[in-house]
Amino acid sequence: MSVERSWMGVGAVGGWQVVASATYYSVFAATAAVSAEFQASQYQIGILLAVMTLGYTLMLFPAGAIVDGYGDRITMVLGLGLLSLGALTIALAPSYEILLVAVFVLGASYASAMPATNQAIAARAPKGRYNLAIGVKQVGVTGGSAIASISVTNATRVGGTWRTAFFTVSLVAGIVAVGYLFRYRGIGGTGSMDFPDIRGLRANRTFVLLTAAGFFVGAGVFTTTGYMVPYLEDAGSSVELAGLALATMQISGSAGRIGVGELADRLPGSPEKGAFRMMLAQMGTAGALFIALPMAGVSTQFLLVAILGVSMLGVTGLYHGTLVRLVPDDETGAATAGGQTMINLGGLVAPPAFGLVVDSTGFQIGWRVLAAGSFLAVLFLALAIRSADDV
Repeated sequence: MSVERSWMGVGAVGGWQVVASATYYSVFAATAAVSAEFQASQYQIGILLAVMTLGYTLMLFPAGAIVDGYGDRITMVLGLGLLSLGALTIALAPSYEILLVAVFVLGASYASAMPATNQAIAARAPKGRYNLAIGVKQVGVTGGSAIASISVTNATRVGGTWRTAFFTVSLVAGIVAVGYLFRYRGIGGTGSMDFPDIRGLRANRTFVLLTAAGFFVGAGVFTTTGYMVPYLEDAGSSVELAGLALATMQISGSAGRIGVGELADRLPGSPEKGAFRMMLAQMGTAGALFIALPMAGVSTQFLLVAILGVSMLGVTGLYHGTLVRLVPDDETGAATAGGQTMINLGGLVAPPAFGLVVDSTGFQIGWRVLAAGSFLAVLFLALAIRSADDV
């Protein structure tokens, strides 16, 4: 089934992404509150984030198979409905152990997001504006995260708790899922659900190098969003100010995704080459910011966090857009699942390791380790550019 290429269609996909991401990323905004209520160490918070990412990762290839087989509509409606259920389970969790189960369900539900929305944007992006369209869609991730950051950390100001915020986001996700069920026009698939064949992807050297960089992108994104509020509190900020800083980082990440998408479309050469150059610059900047962050004063840290949003969080739009551009149309689900799996593997490994380092030596060493990972991403991106030149 074909759909019209228009910014209205791109906006519809982006709107779904906002709601899905607000539901998922509410957990990251709640880490300080969860730590206080359940007396959890920073290492245990890292385990919580890793368990959620594990659910996300295990479901990526099945979600990609559903997208390739049956299209984006059924995947988006089912995914958002299950996200609503996951958020409700979190709101009711009586213990840390039950919370681990609840976040696993939430993560598994969010696996529908990238394969479905990447396919939807590939079919709807106006001609010649693909990188920008992907950036607009990816703003839904950071926009939703910003909403989550503010609503969760400020829930007490309106007479609620972090649990109240999860009840609310669960209700919103459920209502929106019903709306998309009746109003959203999707794209059909092959009609059968086959497990994605990644053998062809492994033979694509440029794709492999990009996904290797994706591991370190994931390490930075998941650790930064998960630990920014506890870190800023530790550095002397209030929880409300720390939540505002996290929201600011997400908003600047939104601006970054649109801005770098626009620049990548306008750089000379192919859209893929432009995207690679922008990603390389972003990850290099992120590495420098991770080094500078613990050495700055509180007010300067707020500015650095905002710039970190443009660099670290702003890179994923181009990353996903380039993944899709490097493979045939009938492999977009598999490519997205493979690329997001590498990001998630970084999210699985890095947060617990970061928390362990923080518990033993403090935040400064943890940020330096993340900086090293960002510079490794730069290396893989540089090799990917060279590989693309050889094709």
